[in-house]
Amino acid sequence: MVAVAPPPPATAAPAAPGAPAAPGVTVEERRLDGDVPRRILDDSGFDGVAPAFAASLRGAGSYGQAERAAVRHGERLWQRAVDRAQGRGPAGGELSRDDDRPLYWARLAMTRELRAWHAESGLSEAAGTRLLERLESASRGQDSMTGGGAGDRAKGLKRIVVTGFDPFTLDRDIRISNPSGALALALDGTVIRTADGPARVETAVFPVRWGDFADGTVERALRRALPRADLFVTVSQGRVGRIDVERYNGAWRGGFGDNENVSETGLVPVKDPATQPQWTTTTLPYAAIAAAGTGRFPVYDNTSVTEIPAGGTAPVVRPAGPTPGSAARAGGGGDYLSNEIAYRATLLRDRLGLDIPGGHVHTPVLQFGPGNTDPATGTVSDPVFVQNRLDITEQLRTIVRVAAEES
Repeated sequence: MVAVAPPPPATAAPAAPGAPAAPGVTVEERRLDGDVPRRILDDSGFDGVAPAFAASLRGAGSYGQAERAAVRHGERLWQRAVDRAQGRGPAGGELSRDDDRPLYWARLAMTRELRAWHAESGLSEAAGTRLLERLESASRGQDSMTGGGAGDRAKGLKRIVVTGFDPFTLDRDIRISNPSGALALALDGTVIRTADGPARVETAVFPVRWGDFADGTVERALRRALPRADLFVTVSQGRVGRIDVERYNGAWRGGFGDNENVSETGLVPVKDPATQPQWTTTTLPYAAIAAAGTGRFPVYDNTSVTEIPAGGTAPVVRPAGPTPGSAARAGGGGDYLSNEIAYRATLLRDRLGLDIPGGHVHTPVLQFGPGNTDPATGTVSDPVFVQNRLDITEQLRTIVRVAAEES
């Protein structure tokens, strides 16, 4: 997830006068009214997800019943997306099974239904926010990402945590998919056979929103999972035609607009900022990953960062990594939310005192086929697009296996 020129900032639509103080329909949810999201939902069979959830909410007579509905339908959506990606159950439409976009758009349709129900419910703003949080965490696989248990240990299973992201830059091309999200769906609950034995993978997907990260969504999900894990890999979409294992992560937000078209610049906000480092480092076996023949895309051990040197005032690019006492301005993975999830996950690793390999990998940019590059005239999918995503997924699956074997 390497940032380019940000779109102009925008804010969510305000709630109607007299309605409870729950948030109004968001920038992300308003995109649902476009033709592409409707086609993606129709062509995957996920168009009925939100109406079923809305019907369940209408039958809720209390906050507790609404919360149970949010969790139940959120978990069902995540499991349905995982099952579809892994070839279980009906495909539900013409869209390829490996596609991550039905999960994204169906979740947004559900959150929009929840906001509409909340506006009529009389519940407090805090209650509405809590319901949205429960729906988000359940439908992203975060609630089920426990990192395994004693049973896995007894079976000799290593435990691997992998995270992906929602699609982003949707105002540039609303058809966009995120291969890291597709990877999460393809790997969740699977067992990878390594030279050292089997390893179970558990995954989750995170939003492309600055506010959620500042509110601690990464730490809430990973604090439960990392202490039980033998390896973790945060994944996002990066550069065209290459895979990067990011060596260094910086404590800086660069301001690129998120999926709400919100821009944030400044130090990454974390708890206990007095002990916050400017840099964290990967503990993935980066040399072995880069040297292994994992697939069609070249893999790089990326050590470049941008810093303000100690005593300096201007940013400087350092190809070999940060210098002592410098202030971060971009990690190897940039200054957007991919760098931030890598920073937060590795900082959490260090603060918990965990001696496990973990870090960030950037996938290649997922590209449409020739003749289908214009979002104004192009189709939502094509054979080259699907094959590119499948190839990226399989290469990242191999990279995860190599990391497990070398750790």
